[in-house]
Amino acid sequence: MNYMDGKELTIRGIVLGALITVIFTAANVYLGLKIGLTFGSSIPATIISMALLRLMGGGTTLENNMVQTQASAAGTLSCVFAALPALIMVGYWHEFPYFVTFLVTMAGGMTGVLFTIPLRRALVTNSDLPYPEGTACAEILRASSPEGDADSLRALTAGSLVSAGVAFATSGLRILSDGFSVATTAGSSAFRLTGSFSLALLGTGYLVGIGGGIAMLVGVLMAWGVMVPVLGHLTPSAAPLAAASGIWLHKVRFIGAGAIAVAAIWTLLTLAGPVAKGLREALSISHRATEDETDRDLSPRIMITLSVGVAIILTGLFTNFLWPVMSHGAPLLTLVALGVIACFGLGFLVASACGYMAGIVGSSSSPISGVGIIAIIIISLCLWGLESSGILSVTQRPLAIAFGLFMLSAITASAAISNDNLQDLRTGQLVGATPWKQEIGLLIGCVTGALVIPWVLQILYQAYGFVGAMPHDGMDPAHALAAPQPALMAAIATGILTRSLDWNMLEIGALLGIGMIVADLILRRRKLAMPPLAVGMGIYLPPEVSVTIAIGSGLVWLLRRFPQERGTMIASGFIVGESLVGVALAAMTGATGSADTIAISLPALMRSGLGWAVFAGVCLWFARKVRQSA
Repeated sequence: MNYMDGKELTIRGIVLGALITVIFTAANVYLGLKIGLTFGSSIPATIISMALLRLMGGGTTLENNMVQTQASAAGTLSCVFAALPALIMVGYWHEFPYFVTFLVTMAGGMTGVLFTIPLRRALVTNSDLPYPEGTACAEILRASSPEGDADSLRALTAGSLVSAGVAFATSGLRILSDGFSVATTAGSSAFRLTGSFSLALLGTGYLVGIGGGIAMLVGVLMAWGVMVPVLGHLTPSAAPLAAASGIWLHKVRFIGAGAIAVAAIWTLLTLAGPVAKGLREALSISHRATEDETDRDLSPRIMITLSVGVAIILTGLFTNFLWPVMSHGAPLLTLVALGVIACFGLGFLVASACGYMAGIVGSSSSPISGVGIIAIIIISLCLWGLESSGILSVTQRPLAIAFGLFMLSAITASAAISNDNLQDLRTGQLVGATPWKQEIGLLIGCVTGALVIPWVLQILYQAYGFVGAMPHDGMDPAHALAAPQPALMAAIATGILTRSLDWNMLEIGALLGIGMIVADLILRRRKLAMPPLAVGMGIYLPPEVSVTIAIGSGLVWLLRRFPQERGTMIASGFIVGESLVGVALAAMTGATGSADTIAISLPALMRSGLGWAVFAGVCLWFARKVRQSA
């Protein structure tokens, strides 16, 4: 087929990917620091690169795929916003030093690319994980190619237009409610069920399928039907409903994080064989000589060279970080060694967990912050052990906290890249791309993204400041960026090293994770399944995310007797339309400083009624379109 032939990795594609990178990286860093959320960049990058390559002429599907691979990797690298600002919040940094920030972001991202090479074979080539966003990207590329099916393209376009219109009316004009919430109380206990009217989440659920959707819904019911009410009863409040959100945020999410940690470790143990096989094949010269071009990774020599180079960069960064404030002996060498080992050892485990979760629910919904919590806990415990053994003194505790957060920055970059890269590699697999060329594009994306991120962080910090950390006197704290994830990471690191962190919720979550693993093993004997990692994600993620994904997975189950091709295209279109509108509204928010620039004031009851009517109408329209395909 023509769209699988011709140019793939080109100079103009690299330049185009770099230009798109600047936009997405800046938007994601701003949104992440302001509200703690980012948008997936793969699909918008696919659409934009497709349009620009058509204007230039001579573009191919594979070249377009390469542009989105590079741009989405760079946009995803912006997730370092979840760690780096914490160094300012704890008072160790007073600005973002450009070259240090650039190098730690780039090196961390490159480790993520290197980790995805053996993971590609285990989690993409030899796996049935759905990768909803990667599948959606592939459907866009195939439908828009000259050989693409006209009916598929119409279905994709229809889904995109419907989703874009609903997203604009919801998040832009604010004339539609963005979700629903049903709540009640019993004494001091509060029960709540919340859902979103997001069509992107609905489409994600359709692509995820019934198994993952039910598991996430079970997690929601455990969190809001059991945990929040029980904890509310144990800590009575005069306003149970108001207190419920705080209980979930500060207690139940940590139960979810503990469950995710145990479930992720179990998942990685079950994947140990395929991952080891993938690593052997990636490093095997004889296997490389016989494999097909569409299954060939970077050569072992390049992988080893890159690994050594990244290790040298990280060693230099950690030494530079500690040198001015620490004696130049065994303690410094110990901390530097800990940092490098953590980035490659813990980093690989974290990247594997994030990649697996992205395969279940997509990159945008994958709880990177939850995995970040696990990583900073492990790092802080190691530093606590060094302090207890006398290698670090109590007076060096602020340095230990800062160094832990600095290590976390590199690991977060690695996890974010792995989270996105496996989606991109799944897209490449579906359209016949060459893995080693995609991996080069991913490495280039790490460099271009890292060039932009320090500049954006510094500008935002100087313009707004962070809550509790203002760069100049006289600045208005009301305009400060909340930076919720960095604040949480700083609080956890400080709590562990000052011996003040409450471990109860994490321990409960770990025990729950073990119970879920046992339950899943029992169910699998009866040819059923309840993926423990998906249940943990249902506890940790905001309930509106998991509930709407479950609704989407319910749709695919109800329509299981009909051909699914058109449904897959419409569901992919739902993700596309909302993603593009999200990018446009993010740009508008950044330019005007307000998210309500074009909002129309309507009574809340009217907005809710319209939201319900539109969401239900779209679900019925979706079902009708799928049934017509029969």
